[in-house]
Amino acid sequence: MKKLLAKALKIIICLLLTILIIFPFYWILISSFKSGDTILVPDLWPVKWTLIHYKELIGITNYLSALRASIIVAVGTMIICLIIVLLASYALYRFDFKGRSLFERIILITYIFPSILLVVPVYNVMVKVKLIDSPLALIIMNVTFAAPFCVWLMRGFFKAIPISLDESAAIDGAGKMAVLYKIIIPILKPGIATIVIYSFISSWTEYTFASILVSSEVNKTLPVALHAIMGQYTVRWGHTTAGAVLTILPILVAFTFIGKYFISGLTEGAVKE
Repeated sequence: MKKLLAKALKIIICLLLTILIIFPFYWILISSFKSGDTILVPDLWPVKWTLIHYKELIGITNYLSALRASIIVAVGTMIICLIIVLLASYALYRFDFKGRSLFERIILITYIFPSILLVVPVYNVMVKVKLIDSPLALIIMNVTFAAPFCVWLMRGFFKAIPISLDESAAIDGAGKMAVLYKIIIPILKPGIATIVIYSFISSWTEYTFASILVSSEVNKTLPVALHAIMGQYTVRWGHTTAGAVLTILPILVAFTFIGKYFISGLTEGAVKE
């Protein structure tokens, strides 16, 4: 009896937590389809369905240009981060060189200080190299913050691959890069999926540097553009909720295809040795 009660209690708690997590997203979704005069009414289902907020968002705001800028920054960050992390992880966890242990311990040093403390020095550097108001500046910053964590996360994956595979390939005449490309990368699918999704999401949602390093409307990313769409003195709830729904769609699509690899990547990369 006690086991049944404990199991029932766990199920109830899980359901409550699920509702608490899902409800805000549901509320945003249904609010984006409500008419302007009912959007603030606490209804769990729209009384009047409308697409006017989506039409106005796409037609009279700079949402599409912000979407284009975010795609450029997110995809650029994802590709560069993936290349850097694979090469850095391969060197760090497969080669034996002086100072490797020390480097492995301090690789997460970028997360010691809050990113807000780096705003002024980063801005000064970007001014000197003439990258202000450029997507490249955002890509550089996103890679800077995402890559160290991804390299650290790949440790478990590389430790789980027997070093004997590398040695066997070397005996057969394969070089270092051939071993990485033909043997290790095919085994690292969960790890690669983790890097791809993490770097994409972190750059897709980054706001601090995007609001400071970019000034022109054509280069503003979605977080900055949505903040502007909300309005300075009044909140445009219709545009805001519609923009939030359209902004989260790429993340949902990414999780639909490779989400299972991402989840297994976080767990396996954290515990395997």
